Amino acid sequence: MQRITILGATGSIGVSTLDVVARHPDRYQVYALTAHSRVKELAEQCLRFHPEVAVVGSADAAQALSAILKEKGCKTEVAHGETALCDTASAAECDAVMAAIVGAAGLPPTLAAARAGKKILLANKEALVMSGQLFMDAVSASGAPLLPIDSEHNAIFQCLPHGYGRAPAHHGVSKVLLTASGGPFLKRELDTLHDVTPEEAVAHPNWVMGRKISVDSSTMMNKGLEVIEAHWLFGASAEQIEVVIHPQSVIHSMVSYVDGSVLAQLGNPDMRTPIAYGLAYPERIASGVGAVDLVKIAQLSFFQPDFQRFPCLRLAYDALLAGGTAPAILNAANEVAVQAFLDGRIGFRAIDQLIARVMDALPGTGIASLAELLDQDRLAREKALSFIQ
Repeated sequence: MQRITILGATGSIGVSTLDVVARHPDRYQVYALTAHSRVKELAEQCLRFHPEVAVVGSADAAQALSAILKEKGCKTEVAHGETALCDTASAAECDAVMAAIVGAAGLPPTLAAARAGKKILLANKEALVMSGQLFMDAVSASGAPLLPIDSEHNAIFQCLPHGYGRAPAHHGVSKVLLTASGGPFLKRELDTLHDVTPEEAVAHPNWVMGRKISVDSSTMMNKGLEVIEAHWLFGASAEQIEVVIHPQSVIHSMVSYVDGSVLAQLGNPDMRTPIAYGLAYPERIASGVGAVDLVKIAQLSFFQPDFQRFPCLRLAYDALLAGGTAPAILNAANEVAVQAFLDGRIGFRAIDQLIARVMDALPGTGIASLAELLDQDRLAREKALSFIQ
């Protein structure tokens, strides 16, 4: 019986994880659930799954959650704040952690889980984008099993040989190919992108996701962050990571080998598939997702990404090549820019322009500690906000 902590339980990944867990009550038990401010949704999850601990972002949210649970007779312990998140992720009672908090806020508890040697189901790409070497060093030192949950990285993981160990040259791997849907603006006229509204940007054609990650998909920053994540997960250089636009989102990613073989993982666009694979690895369990019908799909198409249409993707490659704190600066500037766009403070095309300005203003440095990394994250956010104001 695996006891699981879900960081970000009320988001799309958290909800999908609970769906898979509920299908296998003989294998999984929920130890803890966390959410930032969605008290009502978290309360409903607590009443169904009866975790020992629930963590929220603030004292007010904790008070509200406690009141609901007490009224319903639920004995789940309620805590709040970053320290509680880290304590819950590293608790001795927890076997596995689904790291699904979006953005930089997910880094401290995910790193705490890594240092404690927990099985980490990594859906928070920012943990690797921001902390890269620090995170991988923690995983290596503790022996924590690390399983990627992003559909693309999970697909690559499935296509790599057992015991790969981040050594492409030793296993005949020449390239990893990350597929991308292209988002809602793949074929939209370039000169109309200035007029994109938040409602249009979050309307992803294939996936149901949160607002921030949906905007990232529309700019392809999401794919850029995945490029950086792939570098750390699989030991591939920037030159060995290729992005291919595949609008159908049926092939989730591929691995190219030196003998000319290309292995691909296919499936319906449903996050329960990689979640189930991560939960049960190396076994496979039912996820609730049906098999893909290739005859019905009939056609799979592929395109090279256009950096004029998707400048955020180029910025991410630049950050990977620069190394050090450059990816963390990229990520912080992007989080501020996306929120400003969603709030109506800047236009869609200003997102990449703002990120570029911040990266030019703050040249990356080496990373010696988490404290230094978070300081660079703070500086990047402050610089981004100053440019907006």
